[in-house]
Amino acid sequence: MAGWLFVLTLAAALVAVYRPFGDHMYRVVSGTGHTIVERGVYRLVGVDPTTSQTWGVYARGVLAFSATSILFLYAFLRLQDRLWLSLGLPAVTDHIAWNTAVSFVTNTNWQAYAGESTLGHLVQMAGLTVQNFVSAGVGIAVAAVLMRAFAASRQEQLGNFWVDLTRITLRVLLPICVLATLVFMVGGMVQNLSAGTDVTTLTGGTQTITGGPVASQEAIKELGTNGGGFYNANSAHPFENPTAWTNWLQVFLILLIPFSLPRVFGRMVGQNRQGYAIAAVMAVLALGSIALTVGFETHGAGTVPEAAGAAMEGKETRFGIPNSATFAAATTLTSTGAVNSFHDSYTALGGMMPMVNMMLGEVAPGGVGSGLYGMLILAIITVFVAGLMVGRTPEYLGKRIQAREIKLAALYFLVTPVLVLSGTAAAFATGNNATALNVGPQGLSEVLYAFTSAANNNGSAFAGITVNTPWWDVALGLAMLLGRFLPMILVLALAGSLARQRPVPASEGTLPTHQPLFVGMVAGVTIVLVALTFLPALALGPLAEGLS
Repeated sequence: MAGWLFVLTLAAALVAVYRPFGDHMYRVVSGTGHTIVERGVYRLVGVDPTTSQTWGVYARGVLAFSATSILFLYAFLRLQDRLWLSLGLPAVTDHIAWNTAVSFVTNTNWQAYAGESTLGHLVQMAGLTVQNFVSAGVGIAVAAVLMRAFAASRQEQLGNFWVDLTRITLRVLLPICVLATLVFMVGGMVQNLSAGTDVTTLTGGTQTITGGPVASQEAIKELGTNGGGFYNANSAHPFENPTAWTNWLQVFLILLIPFSLPRVFGRMVGQNRQGYAIAAVMAVLALGSIALTVGFETHGAGTVPEAAGAAMEGKETRFGIPNSATFAAATTLTSTGAVNSFHDSYTALGGMMPMVNMMLGEVAPGGVGSGLYGMLILAIITVFVAGLMVGRTPEYLGKRIQAREIKLAALYFLVTPVLVLSGTAAAFATGNNATALNVGPQGLSEVLYAFTSAANNNGSAFAGITVNTPWWDVALGLAMLLGRFLPMILVLALAGSLARQRPVPASEGTLPTHQPLFVGMVAGVTIVLVALTFLPALALGPLAEGLS
């Protein structure tokens, strides 16, 4: 019953904020006014906020800003021992610094280190937390371009990247995070600059409990679907997630922007029902995933889980099975990657579900921005398939889906499977799978999960595998880079192609894209594409273990 209440109250809260918060984001990405602070930022970076950019110029802005961010954060990590508030910690090694810089700039937040024993407070605040804001802003900005393209008619200009990033960060992300930080502090999260407190444990030993600016990092960690924890235990640590209600609030923040963006889409194209349809697809997939994950963990097969009544290994007793499994589903259905339980300790089929969530493309509802544009790509593929079935040129919201559009959509879909499967194969071919804790199907699952998490920019870890080696740090870093920016470039190119079209009036043969039939078709296409692509790998890993 507690698990059902957790999910139902969460759903009710998301429904309640869908319209007002979605309308607020719509005004942010479509407005033309600028505040004094925003105009100051534009002058600082030398940007004319009245100019608009083609998709190519916009893409160059995204890539240039992200490349600069990686270089800055890499230098920050390598020079940590010379910085204020370093807590006496040494500089981060080159391969971990590379992996971490790429990870946070790509909104992945994969962590091959223990935060409290590796990073000082200044790096956590001015390095990682800043990237949590701007990487989330980049994702929403790219989604805004695609939404504008559907609403445009024979147009080349699709907005200004620097304006979008500034407005999204200052008007959407920052205000909510300030409020969430205060609420988290009331809930018991730590927010200080302490170097640590020495305590005596129950066994008579000593332990240093590290403090730090935890609550502020936690707020954007969840709201921006980032996921990187201040502590190694992430949201299972009592300083990051003290109580059941802070656990609920974290999941709410994770889902807030992704589930509200379809409202922005509906407003942008002038048909709110189109936004409802996209949100409905996301909700169907999300509820199905949560139900299966909770079910597999509650009724876990095996001698120990059956004797205990559930698979409690690796889970916090203050959260229990439903809240832990729901958290796992929510963070892998989005590109968050935060964890409040140990995924490697899940049952075979329960551990498969977070992996499948990422393999779906993280579109239910997905990361901030990336979830929406991923879902719109799947909608385009769906109308193309439907068009083939009835023998006519497919259309979506008045835009013809022709050869160029479907090629870009297909390439977008293929990027992640290629990275995941080739990376997994490379790990086994080079013997680097030996760092996995287990062998057999469980060992394959650990390696497969790592590359699935990196290529989908999720960042959660199955655990049970050592990844702080040069090979793993470089390989996963490349997967993160390609998995983030190749799809973004394809989305922006698709936006440019759609914006140049003149909208086609709806006719008797036009597929209605706001009705339950279309919702079911998009959900079906999403599941079938994943099944056809990843089923062989899943069959050798979690399915083989779960059915044995």
